Amino acid sequence: MLERTDQVIRTAPEAFEDFYGREYVAVVGLAYALSGSRWGAEDLAQEAFMAAHRDWARIALYDKPGAWVRRVVANMSVSSFRRRVAEAKALARVPFGHETALPDLADGDPEFWAAIRALPRRQAQVVALYYLEDRAVAEIAEILDVTPGTVKRHLHNGRQALARRLRADQEEDR
Repeated sequence: MLERTDQVIRTAPEAFEDFYGREYVAVVGLAYALSGSRWGAEDLAQEAFMAAHRDWARIALYDKPGAWVRRVVANMSVSSFRRRVAEAKALARVPFGHETALPDLADGDPEFWAAIRALPRRQAQVVALYYLEDRAVAEIAEILDVTPGTVKRHLHNGRQALARRLRADQEEDR
């Protein structure tokens, strides 16, 4: 549908599906050139098209909506590049061949630690910090950003749940 207004000819906004079909390959090509990764390029293109789709009523009225999508891809590729550089720097600080030392839970009671993992999240955190790291209630409260009273409550409830569970496990073993 054409509409004539002050010598400017405007067409009705293009359907997003038509726009997507026409621009997709070129936008993925741009994203690939900027990212160097085929899968990364497809992800960048999809994110840019999703952004356009969310606000298509406005973007469709632009003179060049394809330019807008390409700008989004360009901006996102810079962000993606920065993120990859930061990740590479972090990995470079990790010494190769060095494994992080983990506490040897196998020497302890495996049922005990399985029971702790089965507790509600906050109880498990409090009990693990208390028994594994031998932390004081005040330290645990600071770490978890809760009051000492909350730590005591979770420690009490966690101990009760552990006692019930471990007692039930012992009775099953008999």
